[in-house]
Formats: sequence, structure tokens, C-alpha cells
Amino acid sequence: DAFIREQVMEPMIAAGMPAGTVIHAICEKGAVWFSYTAAGAGPIHVDHELAVPKAYADDVRRLVAEDYSTHMFFDETKRAMVSVEQHINVPSADYLAEQELFDAEAVGLMARHGLGVVRLDHHAPDSDDAVDYRVDPTIISTDIESVRLGKDLGASRAVELLAAQGITPQAWRTVGDSRTDYAMADWLHHNDHPVKHVDVRPADGVPVKPYDVLTATDLGLGGDVIHDDAGGAFLRSWREAMVG
Repeated sequence: DAFIREQVMEPMIAAGMPAGTVIHAICEKGAVWFSYTAAGAGPIHVDHELAVPKAYADDVRRLVAEDYSTHMFFDETKRAMVSVEQHINVPSADYLAEQELFDAEAVGLMARHGLGVVRLDHHAPDSDDAVDYRVDPTIISTDIESVRLGKDLGASRAVELLAAQGITPQAWRTVGDSRTDYAMADWLHHNDHPVKHVDVRPADGVPVKPYDVLTATDLGLGGDVIHDDAGGAFLRSWREAMVG
């Protein structure tokens, strides 16, 4: 939520956010959420049932500080999940090599805390043969989280928050830069909400879906327009379509 407040909410308010506008921010794959207006942020909500146990998080923080601080840092802004991220000055190859070692220790810590965990294809159930947590490596971080978290849960939260305002959107647009981001549109489509997904990094290949998938080329832009540039282009096109 710190990133949304600092990089999204504050610039929007500074730019002159209309007084009647309410923005819902859903963070940590649905575990954390809050709403904000031109007056600022409302209360932050955390689904504590989905949070990583504090004792485990404390041990990961200690592990990073003692053995891995040259390559990565413990993200203190997370409220439900644990995220250990690459220092920006560390070469990617060096980080990824250390990440393999760190992830193995993070999985081992789960066992010592009596918790079941999965990392990629490796499953290590707890004493009840359950797997409740996931060690999820990316190219710049390792996220440790409840297996119930996901972009689909985030989409569900969005629907709930809007419904509480009496709002039923005529159509949805989801935006993402990875295959896992399609889960938002998957959930919305499965629950009968009209949706199109924007893939701002389609180099991994665009999967076949029962809903429309858009890329920058659908706006007449080159295939090299990706990430924030692609997302910004779509936002501008939607705004222009709405205001005429």
C-alpha cells in the first residue's frame, strides 16, 4: 500500500483529483486494501487470515540481514506477505544465483515452523499434509505468501468494493505484464463480467482466452511499446473515448 499511496494517490491528489472521486486500491494480491479520495487515504484493511505468521516473517528478516543483505533486502512495507527484493545495484545474474540459495533456506524455515509450502514444482506439506504457503520467485524478488492470494482474489475484492457503493461496471479492463496477471480477467469472465485484458509485455506469448486480449499493436503502436508506455497509451485512449 505504501507504493500506491506515494506513487499513485499523492500525484493524483496533487494534480487535482475531483472531490467526488473514490479510488479503491487493492494490494498484496488481495490481502490488503484501502480507498482514497481527494482528502487522502481511508483506513487500511488487512485480511489477517491470509497473512504469513509473524514468527516466520521475523526469521526471514533475520536471515536476510545476516546472510543475504549484499544482494537483497526485506521489504518492510508489506503487511500480509513477505517480500525479499533485489538491490537495484546488484547485477541480475548475481542476484538470481543468490536467490536460489535464499529460496531454499526460506522453504527450510517453513518446515521448522511446521508450515506446508510450495515453490514452483516442489511441494513440502505440513504434518496435516497441507500446503498453505507459496514461495514465489520472480526476476527481481521472492514473495512468500498464502496460496489463497492471487490476482483473482484481487479482482473479487474490486467487485465487492464497487458493489458496496452500488456500482456494477458495464465492462472491465485488466492490465498486466505477466501470465499470472491474466487471473484477474479469468475470474471476471468466469463470473460473467464483460472483460478485456491488456498485456503490456506480450513477449511471453499471448495465450488463447475466451475474452479479448489487447496489446499496444491494437492501438496502432509498435511492438516495442511495452510496460508503462503501453499502459499509459491505453489509459489515454480510454479517456479520449469517454470524453469524446
